[in-house]
Amino acid sequence: MCGIAGSYLWPDGGPLTDRLTKTLAHRGPDGSGRWSGRAGDGEVHLGHRRLSIIDLTETGAQPMVAEGLVLTYNGELYNAPELRRGLESLGERFRGTSDTEVLLRAWRRWGVDCLPRLRGMFAFGVFDERTGELTLVRDQLGIKPLFYVRRGGGAVFASELKALANELGDLTVDDAALVASLLYYWVPDSRCAYREASKLPPGSWLRLRPDGTSESGTYWSLREVAASAREVSDVDLAAVVEESTKAHLLSDVPVATFLSGGLDSSYLTALAAKHQPGISAYTIGFRAEDAKFEAMPDDLRYARVVAARFGVDLHEIEIAPRVLDLLPKMTYHLDEPIGDPAAINTFLICTAARDAGVKVMLSGMGADELFAGYRKHLANTLALGYQRIPGAVRRPVHALVDRLPVATSKRGYRSVRFAKRFLSFADLPEETAFRRSYTMYDRAELTALVSQDLSGTVDEVLTEHADTYHDNELTDFVNRMCLADSRMFLPGLNLAYTDRSSMAASTEVRVPFVDVEVVKAAFAIPGNRKIVRRQGKVALKKAAERILPSEIVYRPKGLFSAPLRAWMSRDLAPLVREVVEEGLLVRNGFLRREALRRLVDEDRTGREDRSKHLWHVLTLEHWYRAALSAE
Repeated sequence: MCGIAGSYLWPDGGPLTDRLTKTLAHRGPDGSGRWSGRAGDGEVHLGHRRLSIIDLTETGAQPMVAEGLVLTYNGELYNAPELRRGLESLGERFRGTSDTEVLLRAWRRWGVDCLPRLRGMFAFGVFDERTGELTLVRDQLGIKPLFYVRRGGGAVFASELKALANELGDLTVDDAALVASLLYYWVPDSRCAYREASKLPPGSWLRLRPDGTSESGTYWSLREVAASAREVSDVDLAAVVEESTKAHLLSDVPVATFLSGGLDSSYLTALAAKHQPGISAYTIGFRAEDAKFEAMPDDLRYARVVAARFGVDLHEIEIAPRVLDLLPKMTYHLDEPIGDPAAINTFLICTAARDAGVKVMLSGMGADELFAGYRKHLANTLALGYQRIPGAVRRPVHALVDRLPVATSKRGYRSVRFAKRFLSFADLPEETAFRRSYTMYDRAELTALVSQDLSGTVDEVLTEHADTYHDNELTDFVNRMCLADSRMFLPGLNLAYTDRSSMAASTEVRVPFVDVEVVKAAFAIPGNRKIVRRQGKVALKKAAERILPSEIVYRPKGLFSAPLRAWMSRDLAPLVREVVEEGLLVRNGFLRREALRRLVDEDRTGREDRSKHLWHVLTLEHWYRAALSAE
């Protein structure tokens, strides 16, 4: 895992590439390099920061040059051994053991046709000295990021948006992306926080030519995979997940796991321990008073059960962070306004692991999206039945729940929060209900929160969600939700914050569930085997039963989150007041002060749970201040 950057037909591209690469130093503290060459009448410069995982010798150093190709590559190929054997049978010879060299020689042999053969997480730039062309590529599911800016026939690219924003200095904030971030509490992968910058879409490539022209293509489509997977008659899901987990253990340095005690991390940890006995795992707990106020489940108890059962070396970390100090730090590293406090958990776990000499972690990320494990999936299926209840019965229920508080001064009421959330979308049409079940505001609330000049932008953002949700041929309601999540929620939020916060700690996080073979298996399973009666993720639970005890498989769902309500009422209350009254977002007219005051009042009195809304406003404010400073 590394950081990559480069420039193509760009003025002063060499010094710029050096500065971009330096900004990415945390992604690769083990080495750095830059290659420079000619591209037609201009220049190309490729930079690299190395985090040594496979082939720790200089034969794995980058940018890597061989037979007229130059590669700067960020990622891991889990099928590199199989690809190597296939290439050797065709006459290819290798100097070292790195997957970088496997990729380079696969590109020499097959060009873009090698891309569907790759199994892993990656983003890379490859330059062909013969043609003068630079090709940028991103992995199938958007695990690894790649940002770029184009001007004229030239371009610059980097693993992180901050590198481009800091070094180019003239990027402008995209108001539509900020409106989208308010809706979702993250920026969709289809958008970028700066107007001039773009994200290379998952499963795609972009080729730049020395005459200033370009072409692009898609080599893998999640929508098409989901559609074709319906025709698969039978899948041994347990075997697929185990094989993926085993492949993700490929490393020349120690590997550990996240272990929350929930199904996904417990399943991966048990499988990893089977193939790598004595593996380490890291788990978190919170201050007792915060956990009690938030009514959080005791995940540590379950993590200890798994560790004892499978001989795992468990490291427990208590999260009592100085959130006032971490907020600006995390906002910087997250690149775009992302309001999920789980990023703090990931950063602190990875920091502890790195301090113990661990560079690689396995995470259960992606299982909820693929196998319908979120509460929203179950809630939306229950809403279909709720809509059949007569309105005369539903209306009094709405009125009663609306009057209930979500918290007192001493504790929160999780069941009330869930009930209010459910009733906010239970009567709505399918796509609108699904959107409302996991986003922050409905249309009226979001329009009232932002400048009246942005009401058209609000409609544009909502339409984009609807277009993505309906862009499929699936007849299965549950799998339609899973597909929408895998195309939006997974790359836009979970994979994004996992990459940024782990790399901030110079640690690689691998996600065995977010794997092309697991994805195919997941969409071959009908929705009525994912949600059965009032239980979600049933297909994965059935697979996990082969190795995990029932008390782990069927335990109540935990949350990889943070005690936000406790933080808001204590640590962060003064900062919230400052942002509402004097923040740049309010002073510049992007947010309306009175609407923010209502959010604060509803949260303070316990009428509504607005802690996540206010946390995101804080992250957005910090990001916005830094962005305007960069401009």
